[in-house]
Amino acid sequence: MSSEKRRRVRVQGGWAASSGPRSDQHKPKPHTEPAWLGKNVDQPTKKKFVFQKPTELIREKPEEETIIKPGVYDVSEGPSGLSRLRLFPVFLDPKEADWMFDELYHELPWRQRNDLKINGESYAQPRLTAWFGDLPYSYSGLTWDPNPNWSPLLIMLKDRLAEVTGYTFNSMLGNLYRDCHDSVDWHSDDEKSLGHHPTIASLSFGDTRNFLLRKKPPPEENGDYTYMRHIKIPLAHGSLLIMEGATQEDWQHCVPKEYHDRGPRINLTFRTIYPE
Repeated sequence: MSSEKRRRVRVQGGWAASSGPRSDQHKPKPHTEPAWLGKNVDQPTKKKFVFQKPTELIREKPEEETIIKPGVYDVSEGPSGLSRLRLFPVFLDPKEADWMFDELYHELPWRQRNDLKINGESYAQPRLTAWFGDLPYSYSGLTWDPNPNWSPLLIMLKDRLAEVTGYTFNSMLGNLYRDCHDSVDWHSDDEKSLGHHPTIASLSFGDTRNFLLRKKPPPEENGDYTYMRHIKIPLAHGSLLIMEGATQEDWQHCVPKEYHDRGPRINLTFRTIYPE
């Protein structure tokens, strides 16, 4: 064999040896984790979940409650006593209420008071008012002089209320809401002249307006009404609402402005005034 052929054999033999199986290919490999472990796969952990109480109390604003059905509603009870509402959605026959509204609207001495005191400032009341009673009545820096000139219609309504409720009223504060812009702000009828736990009977005539109540907050709320109970009562033509017990002590009420047209509404609030 020539020297050239021997060289070729050595080269081919070297390639053949390198392409054959290596002696360490079948040896066991050291233990390694699968490539997918730890990628989008939950791995067991030795840590245990420990519940931690929230540092701040999560509070939810209560939904506004609506009262429309006739009945007696005990809305709250606390140290000051029981707060009770009585609703008569149809206290007066609609036709009877119609002529009463017309007479009240045209005959009562309605006026707009311009001496309402709020935080020391004087404002015009956003409604018209009228007062009847043998004694003076004061609220929010405003005073009504005695007016014993009850009309026959008011006397009839006062007597009818006494028959139904068992209460004898000696005064009446009327409110005339001319349209959707007239209102009365949040307040309580808790003047000293009304006595302890006054009973107030509210008769409504004319267009329906929402009567709102909100529970007074405890001292720790610092006057914040956000999480207190709120109640809405649509008071329609010829309806009667009676507030009793601790309602004036524990609740506030209002008739808010509305954002759509409303016709005139007359509200007569019968109450008992005592000499101061």
